[in-house]
Amino acid sequence: MKNTIRRFIKIIWLGAFCLSLVAFASGLLPAADKTYRNSLKMEFVKIPAGEFMMGSPPDEPHRSKLEVQHKVIISQPFYMQTTEVTLKQWRALMGAKLFGRRKGTDDHPVTKISWYDCQDFIAKLNAHGKGVYRLPTEAEWEYACRAGSTTAYSWGDKADCARAMYGNNDIKARECIDYVKARHKAVNQAAPVKSYPPNDWGLYDMHGNVWEWCLDCYVEDYDLNDNKDPKGAVSGMAHSRRGGSWYKYGYACRSANRAYGHASAKYQTTGFRVVREVQ
Repeated sequence: MKNTIRRFIKIIWLGAFCLSLVAFASGLLPAADKTYRNSLKMEFVKIPAGEFMMGSPPDEPHRSKLEVQHKVIISQPFYMQTTEVTLKQWRALMGAKLFGRRKGTDDHPVTKISWYDCQDFIAKLNAHGKGVYRLPTEAEWEYACRAGSTTAYSWGDKADCARAMYGNNDIKARECIDYVKARHKAVNQAAPVKSYPPNDWGLYDMHGNVWEWCLDCYVEDYDLNDNKDPKGAVSGMAHSRRGGSWYKYGYACRSANRAYGHASAKYQTTGFRVVREVQ
């Protein structure tokens, strides 16, 4: 009787083990490894290693000569925050002194912060000793934004008011104002995070809403010989920004579009999201 019970238990254990192997091979497990949430309720999704064509093809409308297309290898996976850092998350770590009065609820992206301010926030995150955080490189940002796509936007080749916050400025760019009002969102400012659909890798607002600071010092010409985990220039006062914003046109939200700003500049259109390195 005991031997029968042992054999039965063994069969069940082997069955469960085999199912777990199948699930792991199909990418279903371990679930905890694919997402992460820290004590500030910042949500992250694991971005796989891989390669992609960074930049834009010559026939992409509104492209710039600064977007020379070239192959880039991302050799290590990393966790990317699913949204921009919110006002609530910033205040929870940094306090409210920096801000005073400003537009937006707790779930709006934090803006009017410099690249240096981002570094202060990240330093405090890292001081908790629960992971290594940093800004994404420009290459990591575009790779995550594309989520495997090769089109101008992660969903296709045309800007879409239903997929991203842009053209929400009643002076500069009005193309999405009617849609924004129909959604009962405020005009002339960003939307709360997660107001628009995520890309295929679960990242929200990679197109539009607010520009996002990147780690790299900005250079006009990509180093085409540095195609494995490129980090851009090692020195300089200007830093890359990506993603476009609510303030202007849809074509500024293209995956390949590039911008920059002085490291001490505080723009009403610019925020950030962070990367957590895989341990």
